[in-house]
Amino acid sequence: MNQKSKNKIMVIGHKNPDTDSICSAIAFSNLMNKAGGQQVYEPCRAGVINAETAFVLNRFHFQIPRLKLDVHAQVSDLDIREETGISPETSLREAWERMKEKELQTLPIVNADGGLLGVIAVRDIAMANMDFFDSGVLAEANVPVRNILHSIGGVLISGEEDMVVKKGRITIGASNVASIRENFIEDDILIVGNRKENQRVAVELGASMVIACVTESVDEEITQKAKESGCILIRTKNDTYTTARLLTQSIPVSNYMKTDVLVFEPSTQIDEVKDTMSRVRYDYFPVIDHGRVRGLISKRNLLSLKKKQLILVDHNEKSQCVDGYEDAEILGIIDHHRIGDIETTGPILFRNVPVGCTATILTDMYHEMGVEITPEIAGILCSAILSDTLAFRSPTCTQRDRNAAAELAGIAGIDCMEFAAEMFDAGEDLTGKTAETVYHNDLKILRSGDLRIAIAQGNFNSQANLQKAEELVSKYIEQVLETEHVNLAFYIATSIRDQSSDVIFAGSQAESVLKRGFKTAPGRFGQGVRIKGLVSRKKQFVPGLLSVLQEQG
Repeated sequence: MNQKSKNKIMVIGHKNPDTDSICSAIAFSNLMNKAGGQQVYEPCRAGVINAETAFVLNRFHFQIPRLKLDVHAQVSDLDIREETGISPETSLREAWERMKEKELQTLPIVNADGGLLGVIAVRDIAMANMDFFDSGVLAEANVPVRNILHSIGGVLISGEEDMVVKKGRITIGASNVASIRENFIEDDILIVGNRKENQRVAVELGASMVIACVTESVDEEITQKAKESGCILIRTKNDTYTTARLLTQSIPVSNYMKTDVLVFEPSTQIDEVKDTMSRVRYDYFPVIDHGRVRGLISKRNLLSLKKKQLILVDHNEKSQCVDGYEDAEILGIIDHHRIGDIETTGPILFRNVPVGCTATILTDMYHEMGVEITPEIAGILCSAILSDTLAFRSPTCTQRDRNAAAELAGIAGIDCMEFAAEMFDAGEDLTGKTAETVYHNDLKILRSGDLRIAIAQGNFNSQANLQKAEELVSKYIEQVLETEHVNLAFYIATSIRDQSSDVIFAGSQAESVLKRGFKTAPGRFGQGVRIKGLVSRKKQFVPGLLSVLQEQG
């Protein structure tokens, strides 16, 4: 099975991704693709990567994963009926034949570049047939001769296929010559039988077009007269009645197409599609991709919706998931945090281990599945562990994390502590960064009852960078309440060397909650409060915060 025909599964971390979420998405995708199977796993990201992660990816030669901010079901997830459309000069009969062949009720009409001009439906062709009694319909519709030939199964004897009928009424001249002469008007389109005399008189009278029916040949003398007079001469095996009926089907579809058309793009969300389809009575809707018609969808296509498939790494809470996750099918979760509030419709791969980093779990999975850990993969896995455990200083760090990091560092050819210092220095560089960027560098949203809580964290080796980050965030954090629609907002500025944090806060309950849940002191730079020994958001700050909030009810 080739790569294009395989089902693609997105492996994605949380919003505001950190090094663990990005590196784990890459490592898990690599693991599953190397293990084989019917699917292709693609690492993705739910936000902009930070400087630390960029340093790691560059150091070990990995591309930044594809940005995927939204996984809502879209038109592109439907089985689109591929149909590039017909030209406006196409005859009604040819359009009907195409509909019959492809079992469609509607066809898009496009220009030379594939852009949509309008649509025509079976009902429009049926209405066009009611114009059978309008003798001037061909001239009014500017019908190309080639359309007439196709519709009546005709053979062109005199004239050119590119010629267009611009004058003349349709007249049947199957009776005697006297009757033809009596009823003839200049430039008429005469439908005659296989009588040579009738054919000759029709040409001599100055008909703009003569259609000789029930015949497989036309006399050479009549043919020559037609060429000399500029008369379009056509022969057909059909009788005069059938030919007259079929003539109206040679009219170009542009004369009956609907131009006020509702269209969708591949990126249009299915909720919008459903709403639109519920309000109108159209059968089919064109799908426009980069200005060109790609195909058609109908209400029936909604039944074939193929949900996007996800593997979540480094998170398992709704508030941290990529937007639209509820429209997707979650196939698995690999995480080291508390079990959150995500529900699935069926059993999934779920691996949740109390270690300091998702990358530690993945290291075990590589061993279990017998897949080689290359130096590059070892490098990003080790980086993730060093980042999440603050180079083993975090209380979340376990012996399994230390063992995994030591093994991975050996494969990658790096020294853990030296590399960690380089990585942290690259990550904490605030040159040119705004307060908003600093705050959202590592942000997670939690819920406690009816409260939404924003908790961001920054880790710093340098006291100067720590102070600069606090100064920036302290002027911005009040805005977080509005921009993130939260009740409480916190920023944990952690000193890796001191293994303590200053916490900047916003929200009416924020300060009292901190004082009740932690032993606080004035912040080092006059910003917020200082909590000695606080380095882990997951294992220290969140449990202490939630404990106080739950006591309050």
